[in-house]
Amino acid sequence: MRLLLAGCEYSGTSTVAHAIDDWMSENMGTRFSLIHEHWKIPHTSGHPDNTTSEEQEWLLAATPKFKEMHQRHSLYYHTQASTYNTGDGMVVGGHIDDAVYAPLYFEYGQKGYNFDRELVMHQVEKTILYFTNDTVVVHITADSDVIKQRMKDDPHENGIVQPDDVDKIKTRFEELVNWSLLGHKISIDNSGALVDTMAQFLDKIEPHLTDSDRSRILAHKVLSGG
Repeated sequence: MRLLLAGCEYSGTSTVAHAIDDWMSENMGTRFSLIHEHWKIPHTSGHPDNTTSEEQEWLLAATPKFKEMHQRHSLYYHTQASTYNTGDGMVVGGHIDDAVYAPLYFEYGQKGYNFDRELVMHQVEKTILYFTNDTVVVHITADSDVIKQRMKDDPHENGIVQPDDVDKIKTRFEELVNWSLLGHKISIDNSGALVDTMAQFLDKIEPHLTDSDRSRILAHKVLSGG
């Protein structure tokens, strides 16, 4: 199973990613070896992110030129066979996060400028498609009021999205998911209980399961006596 989860900050991409990992463990007897979730400046290192507060402040203070280069090199580094052509893979945000947030908050990647993130996005995806065509884009959505409440209840350290930008960010994610060259796409609403979100995921992912996924689910069921 190869998944790319994308959605506005506070929509719950991280929570859903780990819930999918748990489901995979329970139903296939394995987990994703890594969940690549280090694309939102200044949270750009580790699995999960392990940047210190000092390192985050340093990156936030860097020039747009440096931020662009830092992110682009990270994207290219992770777009290789070891991520997309060996076993299972989970990316949260990735090049779609960068394409949404960079022009709005970090002063690089604007349309028509050097390293236009819409163009970089397609460059990255053409490489992904060279390795595999079974990656599924999982667009995580949530009601705007729910996202804003989550911001108040559990604010992220150096979070990106501002409350007044939520609707604009959600629209941009929808535009770029549609713009994506990756052919397998589903959308799930994470406004409510996680159990309901996972029910949507399992219903919508079913047509996109690979033969390997189905074989492992069946084998695990037999071995576990289910």
